[in-house]
Amino acid sequence: MKIAHEIEGLQYIHKRTDEPYKMDFHLHDRFEVYFFIAGDVHYLIEKKVYPLVYGDVLLINSRELHKPTYRSEAPYENIVIHFDPQAVERFASPYAFNLLNCFTNRPLGEQNKIQLLPQQLEELLALYSRMDGLSSRPEDGSDLLMMTYFIQLLVLLNRAFSQNALPLSSSIVPEKLAPVLDYIDHHLDHDLTLEALEQQFFMNRYYLSRLFRQSIGSTIHEYILLKRIACAKKLLHDGHNVTDACQQSGFNDYSNFIRMFKRIVGVPPGQYRKQR
Repeated sequence: MKIAHEIEGLQYIHKRTDEPYKMDFHLHDRFEVYFFIAGDVHYLIEKKVYPLVYGDVLLINSRELHKPTYRSEAPYENIVIHFDPQAVERFASPYAFNLLNCFTNRPLGEQNKIQLLPQQLEELLALYSRMDGLSSRPEDGSDLLMMTYFIQLLVLLNRAFSQNALPLSSSIVPEKLAPVLDYIDHHLDHDLTLEALEQQFFMNRYYLSRLFRQSIGSTIHEYILLKRIACAKKLLHDGHNVTDACQQSGFNDYSNFIRMFKRIVGVPPGQYRKQR
């Protein structure tokens, strides 16, 4: 089952499948609201791993690496909204209510999962039900109503983010791996080969590689590559030229940087910079 609705700056997908599909770490330029309904899933965002239960909401911005990990073949159901933050900014409140606060006003990879009170969950489900209805039976004005419901959803999520900021138990990353992830985060412009990490942490490279794949669900190389691409995207967005973005994000080979950036992002870094 798949219900979908797409308008300018907003994509809504409600999906249920009996066969969960493999998904690698990824980045996208849009922000994401993820609502978990059913399945046996842990969700990885940056250095955090969130075991999910019905009603959990994850908020992911355009700089945060993320991926679901399916722990069994249990049927999987979720609702995902991808949206362009610029499409929301035109609804900025004259009373200074920031609709993007829960995505931008927090450390990278922190506080992605928010705690909903029972009444808030009920309101959220009512909004999703209306969105499902619009997607299944589109009529004149459906696009306008979809955006209206989405703005209501953002108000609800931001209130929950501000009011229910409780410390949540989230990370199940092994203790030995946590400092490695932190080191990678802060040393993207350094040598991060398995050999270099082995010397830095006095940990056998094969054990480290196996531990990383078991815990994170990807290779260290893939993880570091996407972290460097995320760093380069931010540098380009902030006005740096392509050469600076290449060097400061840890790519020693300019040609390889151009090739990898285009493969992952979809456009060359120079074109991406002009689009920002």
